[in-house]
This record gives sequence, C-alpha cells and structure tokens, in this order.
Amino acid sequence: MAAQFHQNGGSSTAVMEIEPVYMLPLPSKNQSAGGIPTTASPRSSPRWTSSDEEKQVDDSSPPTPLTATEVKEKWNYPRANIQRVSACFYSFIVMGANDAAYGPLIPYLQEYYHLSYLVISLVFLSPFVGYTVAALLNSHIHMRLGRRGVAIIAACSHLVSYLIIAVHPPYPVLVLAFALAGFGNGIADAGWNAFIGNMDRANELLGFLHGLYGAGAVISPLIATTMITKAGLPWYAFYYLMIGLAGLEIVVTGTCFWTATAREYRDSVAASSGSTGGGLREVLFKKPGARVAWLCAFFLLGYVGIEVGLGGWIVEFMIQVRHGGAFESGITATGFWLGLTIGRFVLGFVTPRIGEKLAIMIYLVIAVGFELVFWLVPHFIVSAVAIGLQGFFIGPLFPAAIVAMSKLLPHHLHVGAIGFAAAFGGSGAAVLPFAVGAIAQAKGVQVLQPFVLALLAAIFLVWCGLPRMEKKKD
Repeated sequence: MAAQFHQNGGSSTAVMEIEPVYMLPLPSKNQSAGGIPTTASPRSSPRWTSSDEEKQVDDSSPPTPLTATEVKEKWNYPRANIQRVSACFYSFIVMGANDAAYGPLIPYLQEYYHLSYLVISLVFLSPFVGYTVAALLNSHIHMRLGRRGVAIIAACSHLVSYLIIAVHPPYPVLVLAFALAGFGNGIADAGWNAFIGNMDRANELLGFLHGLYGAGAVISPLIATTMITKAGLPWYAFYYLMIGLAGLEIVVTGTCFWTATAREYRDSVAASSGSTGGGLREVLFKKPGARVAWLCAFFLLGYVGIEVGLGGWIVEFMIQVRHGGAFESGITATGFWLGLTIGRFVLGFVTPRIGEKLAIMIYLVIAVGFELVFWLVPHFIVSAVAIGLQGFFIGPLFPAAIVAMSKLLPHHLHVGAIGFAAAFGGSGAAVLPFAVGAIAQAKGVQVLQPFVLALLAAIFLVWCGLPRMEKKKD
C-alpha cells in the first residue's frame, strides 16, 4: 500500500491519497503457493487464468457428494447379527449331530428291523426328498416369510421328525421321518450359508459355521455308540437327546430371527443390488450365474456324498472289512468327523490367503493320497488315522464353494444360488450313500473306497471349471 501527503498551502490540513490495493485469493490446502501470482501492477487488475477461476469455484463450492457404496454386514454389525450368527452356529451343531448319527445306528437299525443293505440304505435316500423340496422352496420362503420363516420351519421340522423316530415306528414311517429331517436340514443349510456367506470375512465365518457342524458330527456318533454299546440302551434312545436339541433350536433361532421379516430381507437385497432378489429361473438358466450355480451345485453334490458316505458307512466298513470291534469302529467315525471339524477351523484361515481355487485343488490332491492309503493298507489303525486326516483336508471344501458363489455372483442372486447349490448338494447326503448301500448289497461294503476315490476325482474336475477368484488382500 502506498500513501502520498499534500499540504494545502499554509493550512494545517493534509490530504492523504491511498492507492487502490488488489487482493489475491489465499491458497487453498490443496493448492501450492507457486500456483498463485506473487506480483501485480499497482495500477492494473490482477491477471487471473482460467485455471485459477476453476480453483476458486471449486474451493467455494460444497463438496461433491460421495456415491453410496454397499457396506458388507459383519458378524457384529449390525448388532443383531451377533445373536443371529450365534443362532446359525447352534443350528449347524444340530444338523451335524443329525447327519452323523446315521453311521453308528446303521448296524442296529439293520438288526432291529431285519433289513438288507439295500433296504436300510433308504435311511440315506429319504432325506433326498426333503432336500429337493427345500431347494425348490428356499427362495420363495425368504421372499414371503423372511429369515424368521427359515428359522421356525427348519427347527420345527427337526423336532417333529425326532419325535416320530423316538417312538421307533414301522420302517416306512421311519423313512418318512428322516425325509422331514432332511427338509429341515435343507432349509437351514441353504438359508444360513447364504446369510453368513455374504458377510465380511466369509471364509473364516463359514469355517466356524461348518466347523460347528463338524463338532455336532463328532459328538453325535460318540454319544450314540456309548449309549448303545456301554449303557445298553436301544438305538432310538439317542433321539430323546435330539428332541431336546431341536426344542432348544426353536427357541434360539426363532427368538434371534424374530425381527428378520420378509420386508427386511427384500429391503436389504434391494438396497445392495437394486433388485428385490433373483428367482430360481434366473439362477439356473441365465448367464453368467447359471454356470457358477450349476458347477458349485454338482461340486457340493459330490462333496457331501463323500462326507456322509464315509461318515455313514465307515463303521460298517471297519467292522466287516477291518474286523474291528463295535466300539472301536464307532470311534473311527468320531475321528473322521473330528478331523473334518479341525480342518474347517484351521484351514478356514489358510484358504483365503492361498486363494479358494488353488487351495481346494491342493486339499483334494492330498485327500486322494490319504484315500489310497485307507483303501490299500489293510490295517485297522492305519485306516483310522488315514480317515481322520482325509477328513481334515476335505473339511474346507463346502465353505469354499459358498465363498466362491459369493465372489462370482451378483448380490441379488446369492440367496437363490447358494440356497439351490446347498440344497442340491445336500441331496448328495442321500443319493450317494444309498448308492454305496445298493452296490454293497451285491459286492460287499468294501466298494466304499473305490467309490469315494472316483468322487474325489470327479469334484476335482468340476472345481477346475470355475472362473478364477481373487485371493484375499491384507
């Protein structure tokens, strides 16, 4: 600023002329000082460039609103998920106890009802009907009743079926009761896998979910075998315990999912994808989702057939082929389910770091090796150890398939695709063990091992057909 003083003659009055000052805009936080002119003529306006004008407009304008992005749910966000995830965990314990009980009970059911291998295998085949119905109705139940409907229908199906089995009805009625239990498993299996599979850190959470399924499967044969061989109780006494577990399941899942209405489900899907959900037709027949859904469904069909086939027939195999005692052979089934459970807990943290596709290929190759040891080394202890280690490496297969669908499919198809694949795959728990029994009727139970080996090779090829998935980035 410059000032000049003029004296008006002899007057004491002075006049001060002040030259105009031109103010320059201060630099913003994101603007370097070098970007602002530092000199200007005191008699002329500052020369502004078009870029300076744009910067001033940007600084004075409100910030551009951010585009809304989907925030994945977590096990503890929103808060209601803490109780809901815990309820899913408990439901899978019940499901594991249900599925693993077949194996230890087969010899006693066969003796009680005086049945052949072929006819007793209907115990495995009957849940196929329930799983098939569950696959068809799963998406419809979610849309009409929400996850609350899934929780109540699944738990009530378990309770009613166990009440029927506990009164040891005629064999045809028993088969229908197992079908109802299969329907309950199919609804819960699909619903809870889809619910947790869409959360953050899905690999680890699904590892725990299916690990607890394995925990139920570990405890179930141990309790059933002990009740029958040590306590001298009839085979159906085990289902008194299952009635209590199913009753508690109704209370736990019904309470935790009571507010999970159909409206909540439809709104959550619409908010994340702009769609109210994918129908079964879109999942199965519209590209690109159809390829992923069918490949994962057949992968799970083979995997669950291996899991339940080994768990279901291992006791009979160890008694008839390895000449073990009833109690020791029952403990072998426990060892298989224990290995499977530990594998899901431990390898659930390894799989996302290797990448789902490569990890499962490695696990399957190792599982084939232990299956060959189990088959070709005719020694009871070697077979028992091999089956436990085989369980360890096939344990993560089911959770990995759920994560694959979550990664490869858009969100609005998750429930339909995961539900279909889980229910369709769950039917492997019925069809393939039944096939083992049918073949064993003619060739003996030793056909179990080549049958399992062929299935391991088949699901390896199916898994190779999936697109590449990104591995976890930490």
